[in-house]
Amino acid sequence: MATNSLALGDLNPSIISLFLLLPILWIILKQYNSRNKSLPPGPKAWPVIGNLAELGSNVHRDLAQLAQVYGPLMSLRLGNQLMVVGSTPEAAIEILKTHDRLLSGRYVADVSYAKGPQKNHLSLAFTTECTQQWRFLRTLCRSEIFSNKMIENQSYIREKKMNELLEFLASKEGEKIKIENFVFLSIINVLGNIFCSNDLVSFEEIGGLNKAMREIVVLFASPNISDFYPSLSGLDIQGLRKKTSECVKIIHSAWEGIIRDRKAQKLFQDSSRHKDIVDVLLHKDFSEDQISCLFLELFIAGTDTSSSTIEWAMTELIKQPKYLEKIRHELEREISGNVINESNLSQLSYLQACVKETLRLHPPVPLLLPRHANETRQVMNYTIPEGTQIVVNVWAVARDPNNWEDPLTFNPDRFLHSELDFKGNDFEFLPFGSGRRICPGMNMGLAQVHLFLASLIYHFNWSLPDDMLPQQLDMNEKFGVTLHREKPLEIMLKQRSLRK
Repeated sequence: MATNSLALGDLNPSIISLFLLLPILWIILKQYNSRNKSLPPGPKAWPVIGNLAELGSNVHRDLAQLAQVYGPLMSLRLGNQLMVVGSTPEAAIEILKTHDRLLSGRYVADVSYAKGPQKNHLSLAFTTECTQQWRFLRTLCRSEIFSNKMIENQSYIREKKMNELLEFLASKEGEKIKIENFVFLSIINVLGNIFCSNDLVSFEEIGGLNKAMREIVVLFASPNISDFYPSLSGLDIQGLRKKTSECVKIIHSAWEGIIRDRKAQKLFQDSSRHKDIVDVLLHKDFSEDQISCLFLELFIAGTDTSSSTIEWAMTELIKQPKYLEKIRHELEREISGNVINESNLSQLSYLQACVKETLRLHPPVPLLLPRHANETRQVMNYTIPEGTQIVVNVWAVARDPNNWEDPLTFNPDRFLHSELDFKGNDFEFLPFGSGRRICPGMNMGLAQVHLFLASLIYHFNWSLPDDMLPQQLDMNEKFGVTLHREKPLEIMLKQRSLRK
């Protein structure tokens, strides 16, 4: 009898394999979807590019807008890499406090000099895990480099370099200047004298160390194909790693000779000499490579963040001169003579309030430095898989209308009778981060910002060039590791008459 039925043996082997694989594929797909459903919510990821199209030139703002849609903890795909973003104080508490230990790994960009294991273990900022060596470096920073006693003992250096800057700026009276450039150069020399007892640049610097330090910050913030698709890392398609390496060599050359000579001549053992940080580290048997790596990170962090904060503060005060006048009245009331010393700064409560408000609206590092999940964790009822890049958008946190009244307005008065501080315990205000990875140089940076800003206000009247009105100031930001103005602040200075 004829039959229309088809025996299994008559089927093509590939068809049989497909039918057998279908249930397995269904199980895998179900597990994948289940895992993705447990991730924090986020925009739909496109094939290959993920959510890269959602992010423009101001990533901190784009992430803040996405958080309005997807919530305080959200996930995005950048190429084939997963990133989780916290955008509220509650999310910051979960990441930086509750789960700090297991979410305190460091995500290291492909462009970084600390990407490979041969350098990573030397790094303070970019070591992938909080190793014993990293703990030693943090302890050293706390007890030696950035201790309150050390910062106090170094005050004469900051005061001396500040006075040199004031003298230079006086020679530029009536000229249009980009003030942040000169503040940046001056702070390089502050750190140069603290770390190795040398000026490293001049105010006429137009290349070399100054240019390399600027460039390396830009390179770290540049979108890099190798970060989105790590399998392409070895190709360095955009040449960013090569450019970074060239900048590192230039920066290291600024102090390598000093370290080498100090070590060869055993000058760090001379008890009659004034001891700087090079001496401290050599005395503790640090290698030249270790010292150079530490200096690189501390210089980049200490110069760019301080100078950008001072520039933003000056911009806000020019835009709203009533606050500038309040600081001037405070200075005239509290300062006797024509010199501001660091010992005066504790009396300047309104200046301190202005700095806090500047740090709130313009945090130096708007996304902090990205973290890395060392293992899979449950956070706010969502799963953060091992290996995920984790970002806290402190720019968005500090503008959260649920925690700040009129959050987009510059108003230093909000801090006059407030207990809020930036030391990592108030999670609505985290310009320096929190937890294990909080900025170790916070107190030194603040000393620089307060002294430089107070001195510039006290000694000079400021005006905008070309008859520009304060309301016409462009407040656009240029996103990067450090948050700068898109257009550098140009001003004209005129010396003020001070009482003797």
